[in-house]
Amino acid sequence: MNTITASLGHEFAVGAVANAVQGRGLTQPKALGTNPAVAAKQRDDADLLERIAAGDKLAMKVLYARHHVQTYRFLIRLVGDEAHAEDLVSEVFFDVWRNAHQFQGNSRVSTWILAIARFKALSALRRRKDDELDDDQAAAIPDMADDPEIAVQKKDRVAIMRQCLSHLSLVHREIIDLAYYQDKPINEVAEILGVPENTVKTRMFHARRRLSELLAQAGIDRTYQ
Repeated sequence: MNTITASLGHEFAVGAVANAVQGRGLTQPKALGTNPAVAAKQRDDADLLERIAAGDKLAMKVLYARHHVQTYRFLIRLVGDEAHAEDLVSEVFFDVWRNAHQFQGNSRVSTWILAIARFKALSALRRRKDDELDDDQAAAIPDMADDPEIAVQKKDRVAIMRQCLSHLSLVHREIIDLAYYQDKPINEVAEILGVPENTVKTRMFHARRRLSELLAQAGIDRTYQ
């Protein structure tokens, strides 16, 4: 995976998350829209899966080209390691190739792929001894704004946001990722995580509050532009 390619659009997404957390932008995952272009792409993806189920390798290449970057970005923010994320992307699309016939068409193809990716990431994390930091461990991390000079030097929104996100618990990190980076509506986030929609809203509330605290510690407040 080309690192530069994988990070295209990252700064735009980070800005959206920061604005949402600080109360200037999206406050909750959006409801499922009816954009004709999105609907057409979803039908096209579903057609590709039908062809893949029939053994069409060209269709598999097209689907991979469309979704592998998004899948990689999702995985790297969960597992925190580029090489590991790349390996998991390969595993995810191998499963897509093998299980295309199981897609029922009840959700977007991208949602189905991310659900597979999440399962792979969680399985990988369980095998790692250094599992994600929980909230108590994150609270013990030294204040990132202790040194004012360093805080001034780090007015790079992307770098600060990435650091703050890494200090969230896995549960909170994946909620932020799916709702804002992947731009998934509440119902699809619930489907990927396997939880009720109200649980998604509750987790989003706590994730945004925790991320807001970390941003404040890093010197980013509501006046930050």
